[in-house]
This record gives sequence, C-alpha cells and structure tokens, in this order.
Amino acid sequence: MLYLNTSDIEKIGKNWKETIDVIEHAVHALQKEDYAQPIKPYLRYHDMSNRIIAMPAFVGGDTYMAGIKWIASFPKNLQEGIQRAHSITILNEARTGKPVATINTALVSGIRTASVSGLLLKHYEQVRPLQNVTVGIIGFGPIGRLHLQMVTALLGEKITKVVLYDIAGIQQEYIPAEIKEKTVIAQTWEEAYCEADVFITCTVSPHGFIDKQPKRHSLLLNVSLRDFTPKILDYTRSIIVDDWIEVCRENTDIEIMHLERGLQKEDTKSITDIVCLDQMKDFPQDEPIMFNPMGMAIFDIAIAGYYYKQALSQGIGTHLQD
Repeated sequence: MLYLNTSDIEKIGKNWKETIDVIEHAVHALQKEDYAQPIKPYLRYHDMSNRIIAMPAFVGGDTYMAGIKWIASFPKNLQEGIQRAHSITILNEARTGKPVATINTALVSGIRTASVSGLLLKHYEQVRPLQNVTVGIIGFGPIGRLHLQMVTALLGEKITKVVLYDIAGIQQEYIPAEIKEKTVIAQTWEEAYCEADVFITCTVSPHGFIDKQPKRHSLLLNVSLRDFTPKILDYTRSIIVDDWIEVCRENTDIEIMHLERGLQKEDTKSITDIVCLDQMKDFPQDEPIMFNPMGMAIFDIAIAGYYYKQALSQGIGTHLQD
C-alpha cells in the first residue's frame, strides 16, 4: 500500500487544469451511471456542531477506483489553534477490492472542493465570458486559500480585483504573489459580496446571514452551504446543486430554502445538467447563478486516484508492507 501525507501531495503540486478535468470526467461517469455512491452518514456525539462523515464511492471511466473518505469537521478546533478538518482517504483497486493507497491529509479533500468550483466556473465562462472580474471570497481558511489559488490560475489577467473577508482576519502571507497587488482586505462581508462577479463562500458559519442582492450576472459559489438566507430566492431562481438528495439536508441553505420557501428538486439543475447537457445557457441572462455543492464522494475518489497515479509515476510516497 502507498502512504501519502500532506508533504507528498505538496511535492506533486496542484495543476488546476488537470484536477478540474478529473472532476469533469467523474461527472460524465455520473451521467452514464458508471458509479456507486451511498448517501453519506454523519457521525455526531456530544457537541452537535462537530461531525465525522463517511464518504464511500466507486467511480468508473478513467478513474476506475473505489474507496472511502473519512473526514472530521470540528469548527471549534480553530479556537484552539487546531485545523478544523482532518481527512483520510483509502483507495481500493476496483476489480479486486485490494487497498492500494492511504492518503492522510485534508489537502487532497480541499483540492477536490476547489476543483469542483473550478469546473462550474469553467462552464459558467463558456456561457457568460468574463472580463475585468472582481472576485469576492468570504472565509480565508484552507478552503478559501485553495479557491483563491484556483481562480487566480483559471482567470489570471481577467481578474482586476480580489476582495477578501474573514471574521478572524486575513493572513496575508497566504495570498499568491501574482494576485497580491490586486487584493483588497474587506472589513465587512458586504464589501466582498455586493460587487463581485464571482463570489465564493468558504466560512464555517452555522446559519445563513447573506440577505442582500448580489451583482447581476454573477456566479455565486456557495461552497460552505450555510451562509445565505432564503431571501436569495428573491434575486435569483437559477440554482445548481451537485446532488439534490445529498444537499437538501443537514441544515444547508438548500434545505432551509426547501422548508421555508418551497424550493423543490425540479426547481434546480444538477451538475450533470450543466456539464453533460449544457444547460447553463438555459438560465435567464440577467440572473445570478448559484451553485450549492454538498460534496460528492465520487469526486474525492477521483481526485485521490489522480494523486495516487501521480505519486506512482513520480516515485513519491511511502510503500507499506503487510
């Protein structure tokens, strides 16, 4: 079995075009029903704000790998100087079930998250080409930092301004050098939100607070899923989810919109509708588009499989014996 940790993944590096392509291939496997993915259970005990999530999946196509991600999210860790998320992924050879890799780092999970956002951004730009872009990000922990790296790589010189906001402050050493001169540190979330062409939530908020009108034509990447109030439906009905059954639970913004405003599955489009059926163009041109990803295990296995193959080809990692 190959063992990979954070430093191993950092040695391999991040090629956002490649990881976004990996996610796109996994979406096509999803569309072709060449996958298996049980609903992920949440383990909670004592403090109900904490959760440990089991995410098993098989992905066919180019990935052809099975496995499970086991990820703990303990928001109050941040108050103790401990990272919020801890993640381990085990990969199994699809044909035999033999375990072939253990990836012990939350970094590969974060790269998956930002790559899914990157895929939606890619398809958004095919329908609504971007120029002179203002990017707004609220929450600048590990997920926010990876999203800034991703949008910087994808949009490059098209970005004119980045506005960052975090209730705990911004650690500026994590801002990529190539975008630093274009970056503004906001004092309120509204500064990062109201004029953003691409707006990304990466917070650990337990409930929604964003109740203002977004910029017209904008892309709202609701990564942290608990930042918007149902009032967003007054401004747009152009809603995308990765998987309705997964996302309409666990007190997400989608579940609150469903309970309080009657949002139904048929009122939304799925990631396969957008990527495989080109339905991004069906949304009204004057409306913001909002993507709400619960996080799908097939994407974790696909990205883990990518890093496993990269590690083998580059001779990175530690081989463990029985």
